[in-house]
Amino acid sequence: MEQRTQADRDAITIEIGYALVSAGFAAALVFGAVYGPVLAFSLSSPVGHALTVAGGIAAGAVFLLRIAHVLWHFARRPENDGR
Repeated sequence: MEQRTQADRDAITIEIGYALVSAGFAAALVFGAVYGPVLAFSLSSPVGHALTVAGGIAAGAVFLLRIAHVLWHFARRPENDGR
């Protein structure tokens, strides 16, 4: 088994950080898009609650999918040699 170099470990750390930040940003955008009408219009409480839940679920899904997408593509780059 081959040891990873410091450059490999640094690249993985940076990629994980990028995945988390970009996933957080994408999730915030999705939540804002779903929950935004509650702030813009005077909606009833049940509708506001439903949009809050729907926005949270959608944001969570986008967060996880974005992290998986970024890290999957990082692992499949040729310079990573399958590591």
